[in-house]
Amino acid sequence: MPGTNLTREEARTRAALLHVESYDIELDLGSAPEGGTFRSTTVVRFSATTPGAATFIDLVAPSVSEIVLNGEALDLAAFADSRIALPAVQAENELRVVADCAYTNTGEGLHRFVDPVDGETYLYTQFEVPDARRVFAAFEQPDLKATFRFTVAAPAGWVVVSNSPTPEPAGEGATRTWAFEPTPRMSTYVTALVAGPYVGVFDEYAAGDQRVPLGVYCRPSLREFLDAEAIFEVTKQGFDYFQEKFDFAYPFAKYDQLFVPEFNAGAMENAGAVTLRDQYVFRSKVTDASYEMRAATILHELAHMWFGDLVTMEWWNDLWLNESFATFAEAVCQAEAPGSKWPNSWTTFANQMKTWAYRQDQLPSTHPIMAEINDLEDVQVNFDGITYAKGASVLKQLVAYVGQDAFFKGVQAYFKRHAWGNTTLPDLLGALEEASGRDLRTWSKAWLETAGINLLRPELHINTDGDIESFAILQEAPALPAGARGEAVLRPHRIAIGLYDLVDDTLVRTDRIELDVDGPRTEVPELVGRHRPAVLLLNDDDLSYAKVRLDEDSLAVVTEHLGDFTDSLPRALCWASAWDMTRDGELATRDYLSLALSGLQRESDIGVVQSVQRQVKLALEMYADPAWREEGLQRWAAAAEERLRAAAPGSDHQLAWARALAAAARTDAQLGLLADLLDGSETIEGLAVDTELRWSLLARLVATGRADDKAVDEELVRDNTSSGQEHAASCRAARPTAGAKAEAWASVVESDKLTNYVQEAVIGGFQQADQRALIAPYREKYFAAVKGVWESRSHEISQQIIVGLFPAYQVEQATLDATDAWLASADPAPALRRQVVESRAGIERALKAQAADRAAGERRA
Repeated sequence: MPGTNLTREEARTRAALLHVESYDIELDLGSAPEGGTFRSTTVVRFSATTPGAATFIDLVAPSVSEIVLNGEALDLAAFADSRIALPAVQAENELRVVADCAYTNTGEGLHRFVDPVDGETYLYTQFEVPDARRVFAAFEQPDLKATFRFTVAAPAGWVVVSNSPTPEPAGEGATRTWAFEPTPRMSTYVTALVAGPYVGVFDEYAAGDQRVPLGVYCRPSLREFLDAEAIFEVTKQGFDYFQEKFDFAYPFAKYDQLFVPEFNAGAMENAGAVTLRDQYVFRSKVTDASYEMRAATILHELAHMWFGDLVTMEWWNDLWLNESFATFAEAVCQAEAPGSKWPNSWTTFANQMKTWAYRQDQLPSTHPIMAEINDLEDVQVNFDGITYAKGASVLKQLVAYVGQDAFFKGVQAYFKRHAWGNTTLPDLLGALEEASGRDLRTWSKAWLETAGINLLRPELHINTDGDIESFAILQEAPALPAGARGEAVLRPHRIAIGLYDLVDDTLVRTDRIELDVDGPRTEVPELVGRHRPAVLLLNDDDLSYAKVRLDEDSLAVVTEHLGDFTDSLPRALCWASAWDMTRDGELATRDYLSLALSGLQRESDIGVVQSVQRQVKLALEMYADPAWREEGLQRWAAAAEERLRAAAPGSDHQLAWARALAAAARTDAQLGLLADLLDGSETIEGLAVDTELRWSLLARLVATGRADDKAVDEELVRDNTSSGQEHAASCRAARPTAGAKAEAWASVVESDKLTNYVQEAVIGGFQQADQRALIAPYREKYFAAVKGVWESRSHEISQQIIVGLFPAYQVEQATLDATDAWLASADPAPALRRQVVESRAGIERALKAQAADRAAGERRA
């Protein structure tokens, strides 16, 4: 299919024909302060295996003024449908393309942002998956690597950063020119350009004779909050750890990290010029969990310099080679690097990343880790919990299977063998097989090429003396939804069973048994004859990727003593199991709430606390019996206030409970407390009611009708920054009036003027669980508009709308019926269908969980 949606077959054909040598790219960004378009001139040199063959180069631009192939001007009509047709290439070719390309406000291509604090313009590029073609003419696929030489004209006084070290600018007057040296060979999607009056802090990584310049950049309005030393500390730990484990020196000339505005993802691994969302420059107090998340992101992108940039997947079906590896690497580095502040990173991984993977792997769109990617639209919706979190979980299990030394020995050989090239799955598996001596083909088939998640349950019999007479692990095949790709299989698992007993009111592991689980039933004779411990925990140490259940007696002990485990990882595993049971309708929402209220009293890991807080709120809003929901919400809000007042002054737990209360307050007294904290008439010792917390308090007051537009305007005067404007937009969309909802809907669906971040904020304000009746009329409007949104907006913008405005709070059969009717009649593109089907699955799951909660209530009535 021609156009922006490049198919895999087209990419194969083009890769077989072409070898790309180099790009010379000249960009004139003098128009940036006004916006609109910028002049882009590309000269690309490439060879062809079949002279005379036709091919094409990609370009997304409003207009082209010059196309010259091997000295001959082509008709400008050759540029059509985001491609330039090249009718007959020679053995050696030079193509020159001059185009007027467009700045964007969507976070794709060359994003343009004006900071309301200083009125200055800031630019950055985001090219993954296919958006380098929005800035220069490009053979936009990962296996057509080349060198890139950027020459950039920009306003004097700006900073310009790219993949190569920044040169001194030349010229006089209002414009300067930066002429960068050519890069090493790389894929188009990891090239980068960041330009504007950014400010930088500089350091150096030194190891023996190696010297790598380091830079950290942000906007001047954030400079006072930029803790560059902490960022450099984590970065240097990553350099030490990865260079030792990979046995391959950092491959680029410098390493810059640039915190940029309105960034759609967490960060992007541009070679030597990583871009990160500037919310990681914390302008208000955050908990340690936020610092841990930022450190994980820093290490993730650094790992990509080897796995992704130095060695790149051939096509996007091997995206997991990039993302799974980097996700695994961030966690293992935090766990093992000397001086790491987060040695319990596997707890965070189990609590957050694997929960994401479990959720994704039970959706109708589940797919094998090594996914079938037929075109660019496929890959754009495949940056999901399977590609990142499940893949990393499986790599962790592979390390347990072959041993860490053998694993990294294989990785070292892989980098040396394929440096600056492109690879597929067999290239990595071959290197790991050589290093470990194990045949990994069966393992790959079971884990990488099949979909879904297995469930492990204990089966045990206890005699009258309390001894174990028999113990087995039962494995269930994934319950793959209709239409899911792949087949349901029983997999081999390497797991541990933890035996825990209560000692002085704490749960202490008294023994651990590691074994292989395979097939539907695995006997565990090592446990026979032992006295039954208080808790038997399957998959202790989180070695495998599987859902686990607790036996009835263990669940009873955990319900009373979850916070009493001496170590954080078994607590996280039990929290995850309880949450999964709630989502599956095996544990009533009211029972999950009771477990949470008990366990959170003694939970010390702040990341776990915050995750459980989010899950409780979701469970009450979506999975609770509607007839009981208000009672549950009131219990939760009352507990949040109680824990806030009891928390240690100034602690992370205090801040976490303040935010939980800000999201949950519902009684007049609770809302009055939010208002008093906001205006300062009441204080809580140690609680800093700073900028971000103020917005959280105000958002709840606005959504409940306790604050009005004037209050929003006044708060925006206090914080007239880009973040403040986003918060204000969200507050206005959250007002509990029909007019506010109509205004918000029109600004998102009927207009395309909002930036990516403001649109996201409006959608978040529009969707309020307490305003179900107010937003119910928009279900019909959603299905009337969604296909047009997909066809007229960019990928990032349309995905925000499709997922964000789905009638998720209308948990009723009518929503399923409306969705099914639309799916049957609208003939949506596969990527659009996937997003809607995933959203539909949320309604189906919520209905099942509500029925389970209702049944539990009836049993106790």
